[in-house]
Amino acid sequence: MIAELGHFALILAFAVSLFQCIVPLIGAGRGWPAWMEAARPAAIAQFGLVGLSFAALTVAFVTSDFSVQLVYNNSHSAKPMIYKISGVWGNHEGSMLLWVLILALFGAAAAAFGEHLPPSLRARVLAVQAAIGAAFYGFIIFTSNPFLRFDVPPFDGRDLNPLLQDPGLAFHPPFLYLGYVGLSMAFSFAVAALIEGRVDAAWARWVRPWTLAAWVFLTIGIALGSWWAYYELGWGGFWFWDPVENASFMPWLLAAALLHSAIVVEKREVLKSWTILLAIMAFGFSLIGTFIVRSGVLTSVHSFASDPTRGVFILGILAVFVGGALTLFAARAGSMQAKGVFAPISREGALVLNNILLAVAALVVFVGTVWPLVAEMFFDRKLSVGPPFFEKAFTPFMIVLAFVLPVGAIIPWKRGNLRRVLMPLRGAIFLTLAVMILVFAVSTGRSGLAVIGAGLGAWLIFGALAELWFRTGSAGLSRLRRLPRADWGKALAHAGLGVTFIGISLLMAWQVEDIRTARIGESFQVGGYDITLSSVEELPGPNYISTTATLSVAKGGRAVAVLHPEKRIYPVQAMPTTEAGIDNGFFRDIYLVIGDEQQDGGWAVRSYIKPFANWIWFGCGFMALGGFISLSDRRYRVAAGARRKTAAAVPAE
Repeated sequence: MIAELGHFALILAFAVSLFQCIVPLIGAGRGWPAWMEAARPAAIAQFGLVGLSFAALTVAFVTSDFSVQLVYNNSHSAKPMIYKISGVWGNHEGSMLLWVLILALFGAAAAAFGEHLPPSLRARVLAVQAAIGAAFYGFIIFTSNPFLRFDVPPFDGRDLNPLLQDPGLAFHPPFLYLGYVGLSMAFSFAVAALIEGRVDAAWARWVRPWTLAAWVFLTIGIALGSWWAYYELGWGGFWFWDPVENASFMPWLLAAALLHSAIVVEKREVLKSWTILLAIMAFGFSLIGTFIVRSGVLTSVHSFASDPTRGVFILGILAVFVGGALTLFAARAGSMQAKGVFAPISREGALVLNNILLAVAALVVFVGTVWPLVAEMFFDRKLSVGPPFFEKAFTPFMIVLAFVLPVGAIIPWKRGNLRRVLMPLRGAIFLTLAVMILVFAVSTGRSGLAVIGAGLGAWLIFGALAELWFRTGSAGLSRLRRLPRADWGKALAHAGLGVTFIGISLLMAWQVEDIRTARIGESFQVGGYDITLSSVEELPGPNYISTTATLSVAKGGRAVAVLHPEKRIYPVQAMPTTEAGIDNGFFRDIYLVIGDEQQDGGWAVRSYIKPFANWIWFGCGFMALGGFISLSDRRYRVAAGARRKTAAAVPAE
């Protein structure tokens, strides 16, 4: 009965989304206030209905209702409760239900907190948001119904993919979808502005918080996925340029570009057309990511499904919304005239360069991701585009971006003098050179990657600190405490990017790897550490059988850690997984993996010493925290901007 209630609520949400799409749009076109106002209760009702549907599916998973086909295919009675819950979205149908739930959540948030938006713009934004929702409701109901039942319920389920039975993967998809789907708000604002034919500073002020929130959630989601790949897959990497990894990375790059571009529109009312185009393309790449994950056209360990019918449906959604928005953009492009001019050496010029670098970097990732498909379709050749291509083609743009960011953050609007701009950065330049000299001294005889990467990371960190000090003027520390939160957030995000730069470059340059066969009781040395394989035993888990090794790590005769890497077998799916044993440290990780038993009685052991590995995720955390701090700034709230505008319109008595 609960599953049927969820199905019925989903159908009702579909009907409400159609109402929300049509009625407010007509009302905005004809100036009918009541019809425009209908969008707000409809958006809230839609969220309530899809929330009820999602809750019903969650109950089915928690109670192990194996009469529901989705529960049977993705759960098991012996599975821990956290993975019964995460199993709701650990599959194609459930993840799409989570998609529309978050889509409706953003629409309801815009309805609840957008009371200061112009009524016609709000109505159009909510109508476009509902149109996207209606398309995905139709996709779920007609091709991916999560509430289908068996006539005769089976005794137990087939279990969730063992790779997904991990805390990192339990929280990774919700955050990623909050970012993916959050970009739909920027898209809806862009299309609504195109329909109205007006893009101005107020529009940019309204769209920035939604874009920033989506970017923050994407940052957290990508970081969680990278962290999971690092410790769960057992290969020791944090990024593999997998098609599905790239599917989330491309919208992240474009969302970052959109954030910076919207600043120019708000402050100077230029780059209007470019900002609208970025809003369309950022969400468009989110839809492309959905297509990659669910169509089966590209192979990935992360893919949810390989159903061509579903892929065609999503491709149709992509064509209708992105194609329609681009057509509308072409029709309205002439009305989006820039009001200001600026010199190449200016804050606007730096932000334009920032946008070009981020957009081209996203294009490079896109080409590398889809090229194997293009080569197979048109040239009948099977190609593999791996990390070497991305590292060589993508890295130069990031190097230039890192170099430009601190300068662009300080340079004045409209026109600047590069020599004067570099004066406040003298301390940052000196400290950066000191870091580079130190890293060079430590890494003598190794790759120059460490020196360049650490230097760029230090430049970003010290540049962010220099910018904060520059903003205090002559007031010093007293002014520093009163700086707007957005300034603190921006500085923290830029510094976080610098920390990530340092972590990636030093990890890649200084990592030590050892692969060998070791017998029980045997010791070997890796990167100055003495590692001893003490024992290997078979242990039962909640729903798996574990082959657990005990490895002791010492340095200079002093015990450092005792690690327990595992190989797990999940009997229901007869699938093995690897659990690395990791001793986390601020400056290094000791990373051990146990393999299969060899014919000579030894065990395959992979050992890594990974310098500064955790700095990668520290940096991502700083970026996300910086975004949250910026969101808390009152200037980011629509209401604050609207009140200022209203107050300015009231004549003095």
